[in-house]
Amino acid sequence: MTVTDRQQVTTVGRPAPGPRGRDVVRLGLVIGALGVVFGDIGTSPIYTLQTVFDPADPHPVPVTADNVFGVVSLVFWSVMIIVTLTYVALAMRADNDGEGGIMALITLLRRWSAQRGRSAITVLLALGVFGASLFVGDSMITPAISVLSAVEGLKVAEPSLGELVVPITAVIIVVLFMAQRKGTASVGRVFGPVMIAWFVTIGACGVAGIAARPEILKALSPTYALDFLVGHFGTAFFALAAVVLAVTGAEALYADMGHFGRRPITRAWLVLVFPACVLSYLGQGALILGDPGNVSGPFFLLAPAWARLPLVLLATAATVIASQAVITGAYSVAAQAAQLGYLPRLRVAHTSESEIGQIYVPWVNWLLMASVLTLVFAFRSSAALAFAFGMAVTATITITTLLFFYVARWRWGTPLWLIGLGATVLLLVDLLFVAANLTKLVHGAWLPLLIGLTTFTVMTTWQRGREIVTAERERREGPLRAFVDHLHGNKTSIARVPGTAVFLNRGKRTAPLALRASVEHNHVRH
Repeated sequence: MTVTDRQQVTTVGRPAPGPRGRDVVRLGLVIGALGVVFGDIGTSPIYTLQTVFDPADPHPVPVTADNVFGVVSLVFWSVMIIVTLTYVALAMRADNDGEGGIMALITLLRRWSAQRGRSAITVLLALGVFGASLFVGDSMITPAISVLSAVEGLKVAEPSLGELVVPITAVIIVVLFMAQRKGTASVGRVFGPVMIAWFVTIGACGVAGIAARPEILKALSPTYALDFLVGHFGTAFFALAAVVLAVTGAEALYADMGHFGRRPITRAWLVLVFPACVLSYLGQGALILGDPGNVSGPFFLLAPAWARLPLVLLATAATVIASQAVITGAYSVAAQAAQLGYLPRLRVAHTSESEIGQIYVPWVNWLLMASVLTLVFAFRSSAALAFAFGMAVTATITITTLLFFYVARWRWGTPLWLIGLGATVLLLVDLLFVAANLTKLVHGAWLPLLIGLTTFTVMTTWQRGREIVTAERERREGPLRAFVDHLHGNKTSIARVPGTAVFLNRGKRTAPLALRASVEHNHVRH
């Protein structure tokens, strides 16, 4: 049953909704998706251009007109190619009974493993598990950098409040994680209207900036991005490490697909989220063109002075919601990993009557909260975390793209020439971002790799340990057919007792140990 099918299921005793009722349900899913899924990518405009032109960067990008046009064009086309094309148009079509994310791709690949080379499948599954492990690191870094970046707006609105940034961030994060037990639907109903207000606001601010310098609209042409890459490759290459911040949250769209379905997420992205983010980036670019000094905080400086403090408050609410996107994604990844045998069995609470994908995993929730608070107090600023952020995002995107094309070939039979063309273009873009972020390895990019490798080691060790234990148990259980033959051949020495006994077992080919022990020690059968 897919997510679309599940959306038609009603609880017992309730009539199925009519056409008007279904429209209300669809609208509710879109609003819920806005409140849960798009917070991460929707708050990227707060810090992306500020980070690209940060003078404290080890490889700073000079603030010139050519560079501004080139960077804004790179941002636009990165979002277009990675988010709209790779994820919304392609990857989200590869679902596992409505569930999305890297673990869903792993499940799909395992279904065809018997028909393919064992070594190829092993490598792909290992890559998939590593990608899921990197997403865990992303789930820790996103809440820290998102909330920090918004609260840091206090320093723009009122510099004297700078010392309160970290304590306020910590309080917000604790409250956010405490609220998770209420469930995705409850959170989405509250957060959805807030995110609508957010996207309308950043879009309006962007329009105001564009109106002042309409020539920034030329950055929508891909020629500016290509000219920047070719004509200033050294500068553009290092800029890519920060440009990638514009697509953070793309994996959350895919990982959260089980919560709302593909269509509501696609509609919300194309109708509201994508246009609002593009307008904001263009407006900030126009502002920097007018005064290069605005690179210190172009997002908040787009707003008039009287509106900056309210914008900080709205941005704080939006970044709390940004954290929600990866938190719910982490729940889905952990639950799917446990089902596939890569993690111990976890207590999973289903928080919706109609949506099986809406879950809450307490153990993951508290682990994430402790990790996020540790990062906030250790790094203390969004700028310090920015270099770490990009590495996790680019590596996860690259692995997702690679696995998707294998699924497209094996599951759908997509022509090889089309797979080759698509994979070449998209993976070239992804690998360029990965290479750029590797230059930040000593400046913080090591953090997501460390988290990812640690998580990968835990998951693969648990999975291998389970394989060893299962193999030993099956050896001790012995073949079921041989055990049945033994019973038939020893009817006189094994007494038959009244009643029915049920012995549970993992497989169908071996005899349960409890059944074998009952026969060998008690010499009875039911």
